Amino acid sequence: MKVLVTLPLTNAQADRVRDAAGDAAVVLATDRDEQRRAIQDADVLFGHMTPELLEFAPHVQWVQQTGAGVDGSLYPAFVESDIVLTSEKGYVGNHLADHAMALLLSLARGIAWAIREPTWDNRMPIRNVSWELSDKTMGIVGLGGTGRAVAQRALGFDMRVLAVDPEPVELPPGVDACWPMDQFHRLLGASDTVVICAPLTAETHGMFDRAAFRAMRRHAILVSVTRGKIVDEAALMEALTEGLIGGAALDVTPQEPLPEDHPLWRMSNVVITPHTAGGSPLRQDRVVDLFCRNLRRFRAGEPLESVIDKHKGY
Repeated sequence: MKVLVTLPLTNAQADRVRDAAGDAAVVLATDRDEQRRAIQDADVLFGHMTPELLEFAPHVQWVQQTGAGVDGSLYPAFVESDIVLTSEKGYVGNHLADHAMALLLSLARGIAWAIREPTWDNRMPIRNVSWELSDKTMGIVGLGGTGRAVAQRALGFDMRVLAVDPEPVELPPGVDACWPMDQFHRLLGASDTVVICAPLTAETHGMFDRAAFRAMRRHAILVSVTRGKIVDEAALMEALTEGLIGGAALDVTPQEPLPEDHPLWRMSNVVITPHTAGGSPLRQDRVVDLFCRNLRRFRAGEPLESVIDKHKGY
């Protein structure tokens, strides 16, 4: 068996991969030409299976890629292949959830306002509109790894937590309910803040449309940390300018990079970070550890963790 790694690893991480591979050959290749040569007899790829590499990969059985969302990797030839795809699904929740709460608090506590307008005169105006989260309801769209991590943090703030998910999922302790997706608008109408934790699929693309925003509470804050195209841009602009929602806290936007002259940057009820929620000093080691566990499972013929249904997109 041969394992090809196309990601840059530290020496310690590479040693962990070699240990997990046992007697299998491990090739580290970051050069594109070297990758094309090495993948021709590889059985496993730790990295991203690009259309170019797929043409040279007749023997690859399994790909472990970085990132939880795989929408950018699901081109037709790969989807229709027999290659098993695993991702970081279930292992990016901690840092995305931390970021989601930071974004929410920046609006709910007036922090973004104070930074935009650095004057002591804003002391009482900010106090007068600040929330306590403890009497609020959070609605979570997508109760996977990220959604569960967000729910845990919201419960730590004594919030009520509701969710919707397309799959039947085990209800985490403290979460009041997880409804099927046909209850999406019910969730929106019951929530003071809505956090998007879903992957981008054909079903979620543009799901936050005009009808969705009209179903939300007028003071509600939308938080998005997974994929920007889940939100329809025109509908979002209308919701913010017409007061259909209270504000938006976005790490991902419908178009990326967001142009510097885009009005979202300048709206007083919007806070934006430039797709930085995925940053964590612990992330690389987590995905290497996941790959090593999966590699041992693969060698033993056992089921892998974080498998993606390539037709569903998650």
